[in-house]
Amino acid sequence: MKKLLILGGGTAGSITANKLCRKLPASEWEITVVDADDNHRYQPGYLFLPFGTYKPTQLTKSRRKNLSKDVSLVYGEIDRVEADSNAVLLTDGRRLGYDVLIIATGVSPRPDQTEGMQGEQWRDSVHEFYTYEGSMALARKLETWEGGRLVINIVEMPIKCPVAPLEFAFLADSFFKGKGMRDKVEMTYVTPLPGAFTKPIAAQAFGNTLEEKGISVEPDFMLMEIDNDRKSLVSYDEREVPFDLLVTIPLNMGADFVARSGLGNEINLVPVDKFTQQAKAYDNIFALGDANDIPASKAGSVAHFEIDIFVENFLQYIAGGEMTHRFDGHANCFIETGGKKAMLIDFNYEWEPLPGKYPVAGIGPMSLLKQTHLNHLGKLAFRWMYWNILIPGRPMGLPPLMSTAGKRTDLVDAGK
Repeated sequence: MKKLLILGGGTAGSITANKLCRKLPASEWEITVVDADDNHRYQPGYLFLPFGTYKPTQLTKSRRKNLSKDVSLVYGEIDRVEADSNAVLLTDGRRLGYDVLIIATGVSPRPDQTEGMQGEQWRDSVHEFYTYEGSMALARKLETWEGGRLVINIVEMPIKCPVAPLEFAFLADSFFKGKGMRDKVEMTYVTPLPGAFTKPIAAQAFGNTLEEKGISVEPDFMLMEIDNDRKSLVSYDEREVPFDLLVTIPLNMGADFVARSGLGNEINLVPVDKFTQQAKAYDNIFALGDANDIPASKAGSVAHFEIDIFVENFLQYIAGGEMTHRFDGHANCFIETGGKKAMLIDFNYEWEPLPGKYPVAGIGPMSLLKQTHLNHLGKLAFRWMYWNILIPGRPMGLPPLMSTAGKRTDLVDAGK
């Protein structure tokens, strides 16, 4: 009996386990997922908790119930991977062997990595929404906050869902308008990027939306520290941005066990081949979802498309053949813009987000880089799709590789 061990039972780990258990004979393969607890949380929902769109109970389900009965689930904290001996050591001393290892433990916000972030203002005037606890604390803060200088800050890229900070800014604008206090809030978007996004055409579209909503942008801001006494962001080039309420996106890092195992880069992401997700250090280790270092967005859509390709490659790999399928970095993301409207972007390694229609060329019904109510409904519908289609590993009807059909490719040169 061969052993497939999957570290992490979140989005990427669950999809992979559920898809592969249909492909691998149970008489030949034992599939095991390792995670710390039974709480599978719908992380895209954290963005909405501060604004009351979702209730906390709508975001959590049983990890065990979301995995096939043919998949074993082990609860435990991971100490390290002993790659040379094909084993994983848990913190309680248990040792799990494997023939193939998949690392799908994602990334986590690390406020401890920025000086002053967890100072006396933490969870008072300094907040984040990338964790369940942080999002709930921010919700309580917004209930009573009377206005002032609201600063949204990204410490460093990459982060989970790179458009989420923009969405927070847009939703906050709508939230304060709804409370009749938008004129009491001065909003600033502080980013290490030269603009609102990593790609120029989308950056211009998002930048225009920020400007329309009266949200100023402080670009190229590399955060050095948070001065708690003065309630100010301080950059390495000595610029300062004062705040009354700071919503920060801390540095995102992979799991600590990746570093202890000698498998990660400086932020604990596993270096992999960007087309196959095979680890560069060991042939029988793969890293999926946010846990790897591929130059694509850290988003659920990337995990979904990536795993569709990975499954085909994995079947070739265990048969002793060459992995011939190549993931192209395909990502698509809805961006809430407030007022029950949203944008949609669709892109990959080669092509930046462009205007057009999706998923059917010329028809849609979704519009790319355009604010529409239909895109907003698509964003809200994704929660149901996440639990009922994506996580169970069912087909979504979307091709894993990006198509340029229906997109304004004349606006850019390919192959940059």
